[in-house]
Amino acid sequence: MSTYIRDTRTVFMRELRPMTRDPFSLIFSLLQPLVFLGLFGPLLVANSGQPVSVVLQSFVPGILVMIAPFGTGTTGSNLLFEIQTGSHERSLVLPIARSSLLVGRALKEMAPIIVQAAVIAVVTIPFGFRVNVPGLLIGLVLLSVLGLGIGALSYALALASRNNDWMFWGIQQATLFPLLILSGMLLPLDNGPAWMQVAAGFNPLSYVVSAERALLAGDLGDITVLWGFVAAIVLAAVGLAVGIRSIRKSN
Repeated sequence: MSTYIRDTRTVFMRELRPMTRDPFSLIFSLLQPLVFLGLFGPLLVANSGQPVSVVLQSFVPGILVMIAPFGTGTTGSNLLFEIQTGSHERSLVLPIARSSLLVGRALKEMAPIIVQAAVIAVVTIPFGFRVNVPGLLIGLVLLSVLGLGIGALSYALALASRNNDWMFWGIQQATLFPLLILSGMLLPLDNGPAWMQVAAGFNPLSYVVSAERALLAGDLGDITVLWGFVAAIVLAAVGLAVGIRSIRKSN
């Protein structure tokens, strides 16, 4: 077990090092959530007729959840690049557990999620968003678990589509946006069609969005928090199981 932890830590540090040396990619990834806040937020305020602070209490948690799938859902593209350049094949012959290659990569995806979510929360405070610090910290843990699962699934998809990289982007785009819309991240689904509400019940992101809203509002004991963690943990377990199985069969 100690050897496996060492191997995972080695992969984690290797993957994290480029980001610390060149943080531009981390900064650039903040543009998308900031654009949603700056352009979509005013529309919500205008259509709801509610104060900005009230709208932000519902909208900002959804933006924080958006960071996880957008940030980690495309990480498999890095693995595709390594496969095309041959560096992935060289890593497979290293004297480390193959599963640690995936687990270390997936754990690395937690770091940018935490940084980006914290920045978004701080940026919105001057506009009336009220941050519950304990809730925010717990929410960051929840987002990290969610990102771990999505990142692992992204790597598994990259391995499955290594001979047809267009397939990776096709499946990624076809699943990511519907899941985000059906999570109620941008617009509430309470008044939506019945089929959308049923579909949202099978969407793990919808439970995470509800949990984040409760946490950032200070309702730490709300039942939605429990269901949010259950959904994120199940997704992480499935993602790691699928990813580890894929990389062990990789050749």
